[in-house]
Amino acid sequence: MSVVKAERRPRGELARVLVVDDEADIRELLDLTVARMGLSADCAASIAEARRLLERQHYQLCITDMRLPDGEGLEIVRLIGERYGQTPVAVITAFGSAQNAVAALKAGAFDYLAKPVALEQLRSLIKSALSLPRHGGVADDERSLVAGGQLIGESAAIEHVRQLIEKLARSQAPVYISGESGTGKELAARLIHGQSSRHAAPFVPVNCGAIPENLMESEFFGYRKGAFTGADSDREGFFQAAKGGTLFLDEVADLPLAMQVKLLRAIQEKKVRKVGSTAEEMVDVRILSATHRSLKGCVDDGLFRQDLFYRLNVIELRMPPLRERHEDVAPLVEALLHRICGGTAPRIEPQALRALAGYSFPGNVRELENILERATALCTNGTVATDDLQLAPVAAVGGSVGRAGETLDEYLNRLEKQAILEALTKTAFNRTAAARLLGVSFRSLRYRIERLGIEE
Repeated sequence: MSVVKAERRPRGELARVLVVDDEADIRELLDLTVARMGLSADCAASIAEARRLLERQHYQLCITDMRLPDGEGLEIVRLIGERYGQTPVAVITAFGSAQNAVAALKAGAFDYLAKPVALEQLRSLIKSALSLPRHGGVADDERSLVAGGQLIGESAAIEHVRQLIEKLARSQAPVYISGESGTGKELAARLIHGQSSRHAAPFVPVNCGAIPENLMESEFFGYRKGAFTGADSDREGFFQAAKGGTLFLDEVADLPLAMQVKLLRAIQEKKVRKVGSTAEEMVDVRILSATHRSLKGCVDDGLFRQDLFYRLNVIELRMPPLRERHEDVAPLVEALLHRICGGTAPRIEPQALRALAGYSFPGNVRELENILERATALCTNGTVATDDLQLAPVAAVGGSVGRAGETLDEYLNRLEKQAILEALTKTAFNRTAAARLLGVSFRSLRYRIERLGIEE
């Protein structure tokens, strides 16, 4: 079959979109939609044709069907990810095929559309894809935020987080952010949003554990006037408030099971129904979620739906605890003291800084900030001494082993994980090169990465 091309216009004037689908009517629909948005499209009916077009032309977006005559659309997702990394890819899946959608997002797809293709969702997807930052992955109005040290530290663990955030910002995939309290999960969510194509739209954080169960549905989806006693006017919910932007569900494990069912449907169908309404409305939001609890453990205990877990946990971003990145304590102290005191920040004695570097920080960065706020109030002569920190003796570190009750296995796992992350960072996350650097086989490194739960 020959390559079907859209009407050609002068080079350099229009953003170009590659459409890959073996159904002529779908190609025509996508072609017309793209043209009406002032863009130009090239159409292909197979993976082979798409490959030839990609070799000749740079595209700002690719839209591909999942099932093609000569293979799966995932092949195109992987091909573009490996060779044309600046081109986002959206996949078209069969109606109700949640498994295919999740597989595409895990493979690196920007977003997905379900058949029959809704034109409103298609236009929204195209606009989002074309709004992606093209150079370096950071939106211009967010450069000062990132450069200003919002995610502070130079450890291998925090550098790994930075690289993942930049990668995740170029996708629409749901991200589950795990980590202990105080590790900066909401900060990571804000950075993903701020570096994404949605950075100009709202970022709406929601503490799922702070909403009474009887108000859950109306808070999330809104309500119509007269829907219940006290509903004297129409009201938007969290989904409508985050239109075009990002909805961050913090402490998502606290959602009751009944609300989990409704949330799952909203995510899958990209539609919500206000309380008291008979009509559904489309919503264009990206879902980021977080909890300090083990979400998989909640699934095993029957407290969290497995199907919702797989929809939220398409990609996991783990925020490391501060005890795994002690080399970041000094720059964090400097930045936090400046935030607390401005230009009049006190100096901190070397002994006090060493005491902080050896502390286990069960409350992580949030606890460090509280310690420094207290210390700046107690210190004299503009100098923070060790006594001003008031560190709990049980959590202080006298040596390398036994931090705050850390077992030998935990200590060795921490050191092994740190060494692997450092090797991966030095080799730009090339596993073969990292294994060579560490003096282990590729197979051994892969096993260790899986055992230690290291995300790339």
